Amino acid sequence: MKALLVLLLSGLKWGKLAASGGGMLLSLAVYATIWGWRYAAGFIALLFAHEMGHYVAARQRGLDVGAPAFIPFMGAFIALKDHPEDVETEAYVAIAGPVAGTVAALAVYLLARSEDSGLLLAIAYSGLFLNLFNLLPVSPLDGGRVTAVLSPRIWFVGVPILLALMLYRPSPMLLIVAILAAPQLLQAWRYDPHAPENIAYYGVPLQTKLEYGAAYLGLAALLAIMTYDVHEMLSRFARPG
Repeated sequence: MKALLVLLLSGLKWGKLAASGGGMLLSLAVYATIWGWRYAAGFIALLFAHEMGHYVAARQRGLDVGAPAFIPFMGAFIALKDHPEDVETEAYVAIAGPVAGTVAALAVYLLARSEDSGLLLAIAYSGLFLNLFNLLPVSPLDGGRVTAVLSPRIWFVGVPILLALMLYRPSPMLLIVAILAAPQLLQAWRYDPHAPENIAYYGVPLQTKLEYGAAYLGLAALLAIMTYDVHEMLSRFARPG
């Protein structure tokens, strides 16, 4: 643990890339004290896979983007220095994270089944749940930025889901998401589809809307099924005998 902290403090001198690595090491150190370093390392790796999906997609679209930044108990994020020119670009970058994260979590799941490992199964579950949660159709979550390709007003569909989660299992993270979502929802309420600036940004062909809508629903369904199944596996794995 001391070695991790020393690496973190010294890494702050190495610029932005080192700061990103420092945030990763700090998150690893914090999570390790709670869940153990092996689970923490696996969870951080799945977070990294998710964020690299965003990073690669942003670079593919020619956007200036920073290295992934990690914040304990808040996950990770990448900072887009260029604003997407249209909603299709935003949706492309947004959905790439859950796609990459899901592929990584499924790989861990398959390894867990082959090794009969409860630890790897728990890590896979955390990755699956993380990506499913990120697909909630509420901005600034990935799901909100993907479904905006249909209409920003789709975000109101995610409000009762977010409220239900806050009532079922209150957490500071959910409260922060709700606070960040509030101004976005106000913007969606005032959304005028006929305004020239909205036509320029949100005006995409129907085929594009259908493609992203189908990809979003398919990915969400896969994650929902796998998250439930892996949760049941973990319950059986925990039972004695």
